[in-house]
Amino acid sequence: MTLRPDPAAMADLLVIGGGLHGCATALAAARRGLSVTLLEKDTIARHASGSNAGGLRRLNRHPAELELSHLSMRLWRRIDQITGHDCGFQQAPQIRVAESAEDMNRLEGRAALVRELGYSNEVMLTEREMRAHLPAVAEHCCGALASFDDGFAHPHGTTLAFAQAARRAGVRALEGQAVSDLAWSGSAWHVASGERVYLARRILNAAGAWGGAIAAMIGDHAPVEPIAPMMLVTSRLPAFCKAVVGAAGRPLSFKQMPNGTVVIGGARLGRAEPAHNRTDLRMAELARSAATATEIFPIMRSAVIVRAWSGIEGRMPDQIPVMGAALSAPNAFHSFGFSAHGFQLGPAAGEVMAALIDTGASPIPLDAFSIARFAHGAPSIPNQGEIP
Repeated sequence: MTLRPDPAAMADLLVIGGGLHGCATALAAARRGLSVTLLEKDTIARHASGSNAGGLRRLNRHPAELELSHLSMRLWRRIDQITGHDCGFQQAPQIRVAESAEDMNRLEGRAALVRELGYSNEVMLTEREMRAHLPAVAEHCCGALASFDDGFAHPHGTTLAFAQAARRAGVRALEGQAVSDLAWSGSAWHVASGERVYLARRILNAAGAWGGAIAAMIGDHAPVEPIAPMMLVTSRLPAFCKAVVGAAGRPLSFKQMPNGTVVIGGARLGRAEPAHNRTDLRMAELARSAATATEIFPIMRSAVIVRAWSGIEGRMPDQIPVMGAALSAPNAFHSFGFSAHGFQLGPAAGEVMAALIDTGASPIPLDAFSIARFAHGAPSIPNQGEIP
């Protein structure tokens, strides 16, 4: 690096990325007494953290994510105490609907697996029990799997609330600061952005879809795929659904908001163009999302689509994030690649990563999330499930 850093600006931690995971870690680290600088290349909540559907789902989580997800749900229930804002948090059941006997068998297997792992929140519902919670569901639906104490929140507002709380806690959060280079000097990280060099004793890569590029600067390898999950929202309808609904056999994330609008998401993807900071919607895929919604909830046939959107997210080959210490350099850490289901995990991931960065120990096991799993090639891709 040819730029001259300012030694007086040395931070204990520099966070790269102003999404929910970066802001949550910055806040938790500052409350531990660390001096923190956060660099965001665009604006806070610009990408996946501000454009997802806002589901808070423990239901159907990858087994490796269950402990983190349960910890995070406990934090969501006091999110106003953590951030000073309610973040639009609403407790609501998450219900995964079966449309066939095959779907029911799949859900029963999932419920059994969760029980074997020591969790009791995912419970099977008979058709009658399902209809008590979802009276508007289509006639062909025959049962469900539910997690009753989950919910949803406002993603953009939540990320801003964490950023604002972080600033109040002393975090120096800077926007429009794309990282162009990193170097470890033997005592500190030198982080170049534009015409400035920032110094930090430790760094966290929370760069989302750009996490692979930052990992490469550190010396690690992570095969991040940029994706563009799409959502759409309808005009207001009479109240008919108080749950967040998925489908066992096809992509769907469905919820009616308190104002009557319906937000529909799932695993339907647009085109991600991270080099140009943009996404393109795929109308045919959005039509498939709308068709799924109307087939499971016939009342949706009268709904009018108001708008659709997508954001750039980073997906890992095995669908679970990279969290933990870097392999190839000291005092460097990763928290990215949440594969379009990281919003619910954000508060706990921030607390866990701050503890690891501060003390060298994580309060929960992170072995499954280590970037070391990509050192000798990428794992195979399992069933993607639904995107909340």
